[in-house]
Amino acid sequence: MNTTAVEIRNLSFAYDGDTVLEDVNLTIDAGDFAFLVGPNGGGKTTLLKLILGLLKPTAGAILLGGRPPEQAAARPGYVPQYFLFDPQFPVRVLDVVLMGRAGSPGILGRYTRRDKAAARNALEEVGLYALRARHFAALSGGQRQRVLVARALTSQPDLLLLDEPTSNMDAASQHDLYALLYALNKRMTVLLASHDTGFVASMANRVVCVNRTVQVHPTNEITGERIFELYEGDVSLIRHDHRCAEGGHEWASS
Repeated sequence: MNTTAVEIRNLSFAYDGDTVLEDVNLTIDAGDFAFLVGPNGGGKTTLLKLILGLLKPTAGAILLGGRPPEQAAARPGYVPQYFLFDPQFPVRVLDVVLMGRAGSPGILGRYTRRDKAAARNALEEVGLYALRARHFAALSGGQRQRVLVARALTSQPDLLLLDEPTSNMDAASQHDLYALLYALNKRMTVLLASHDTGFVASMANRVVCVNRTVQVHPTNEITGERIFELYEGDVSLIRHDHRCAEGGHEWASS
C-alpha cells in the first residue's frame, strides 16, 4: 500500500512566461492534515490545480498515490474557492451534490441509483440531508460550503483539497466546517489552502508555506514572526482565545 498521498518533484509552473511556482518539492503522506498558507498571488490555488491535473507543470512531476493525476486510482475531492451559480435559478441542494458524480457512467447521462445514494450519504455526513430539497441560494454561507464538501465527497476520495473554504464565513460556521474536516481526516488526507492559521495548531500536522517556492514546517514552528516573514509584513495576527487552552497560541491572518 502506498503511504504517500501527494509527491511533487522539482516542479515549476509559469503563466505565459511569468513564473508562479519554482523548484517545488513536497510530500504529503496519506492521512495528513496539511494547511497551505501564503499571500495572495503566492501560488496556493495554482498548486491545488496542478495536483488536480487541471494544469500541467512547466517542469517536474506530480504523483498521487504513486501515479500521475490523470492515472490516479481515485480522483481527489475538490472544494473550490468560488462556486458560481445563478441565484435566480432554483437548483436544489441535492442537485448541487449530484454534480460531484457528473463523471460517473450512466444511461443517457442520467444519474443512477448509485449516484443518488452517494449524494444522500454525503449530505448525511455533512449534516444537511434534511435540507436536500431546499434551494441552494436559500442556504447560509456556512451551509453552502458544507454542501460543496458533500459534492466533493460523492466521488469517495482518499484526498480532499479545499481552496479558502472559510472565506466570508462567520466564526461559528468556520468552527463547524473545521470540525467536519477534522472528522473527515480520520479516513482521508486533507490539504487545505487558507489565510486563516488560527486552527493550525489544533488540527494540522504540517504547514506548507507557499510563496513562489514551498517550505514545509511542523505546526509547532509556526509563530507570529514566521507568519510575518511569509506574508512580508502585510498581515495582522489575531489570537483565538476560545482555542488557546487546547493548543497554545494560535494565529490567523486578516
